[in-house]
Amino acid sequence: MTTTTKPATPVAASRGRRPAAGTLALRQGRLEITQFLRSRESVVFTMGFPIIMILIFASIFGGTIGGGVKFTQYFITGMIATGLMTVSFQNLGIWIPIERDRGVLKRYRGTPMPKWVWFAGKVIMVVAIGIAETALLLAVAVPLFDLHLPGTAGKWFTFGWVAVLGVTACTLCGIAISSLARTARSGSAVVTPVALVLQFISGVFFVFTDLPTWMQQVAALFPLKWMCQGLRSVFLPESFGAQEPGGSFELGRVALVLGLWCVVGLVLCLTTFRWTTKRDG
Repeated sequence: MTTTTKPATPVAASRGRRPAAGTLALRQGRLEITQFLRSRESVVFTMGFPIIMILIFASIFGGTIGGGVKFTQYFITGMIATGLMTVSFQNLGIWIPIERDRGVLKRYRGTPMPKWVWFAGKVIMVVAIGIAETALLLAVAVPLFDLHLPGTAGKWFTFGWVAVLGVTACTLCGIAISSLARTARSGSAVVTPVALVLQFISGVFFVFTDLPTWMQQVAALFPLKWMCQGLRSVFLPESFGAQEPGGSFELGRVALVLGLWCVVGLVLCLTTFRWTTKRDG
């Protein structure tokens, strides 16, 4: 007696097939977003801190800073840049050491999943939360503090590339600086002071040109200053560019510096990133 085997159906044949690379990345990104949303502290700090700061500073400082620009309008552009830095540089710099210390990264490395999928998941999370946070800030700033949305396609394009380059640079630097933390608890101690100093010297809390010259020169070495400057070109009048240190918004230099930091961040990630703690080897 002979038996015949029916040809496998498409569903059955696909059961043993590995998901496409893009599908793996999207699944990992969804997992990262879910984990972020489950951490109430991270959600409150990342999404609520910029809004709280805007409300506080708007109540303390008033008046204009030149060219008919209100201080609150100037400050809000800096807080948008800060929000993007927080969700990328600060959050990754704090959370990756926690995952490393708990052995999560070591387990990931031992699975068949390609290593780049884990990084892609982090990037997807940063982009998604960054978009949500920026939309929330604009939803508060436009009706309450008279911030004007970009009125031309060119300004929206500038907004896009400044945000993309800035988030990319900050994400790579956040992954790189996570290797400096020796334990899960030390992640915040390593990253938070750096983020706060950059905010104070980059023209977020104060008008950049009012800061000491040496402080301006130090800030010009790091991405946040250029993110703030690029976003000011989007949300503030064109005439305000004359009050920038270079006499204009210098968008070419903004793109150059942020692009260089993307390269520097990538090199640092490739040379310093660790999947395990030093005690694990």
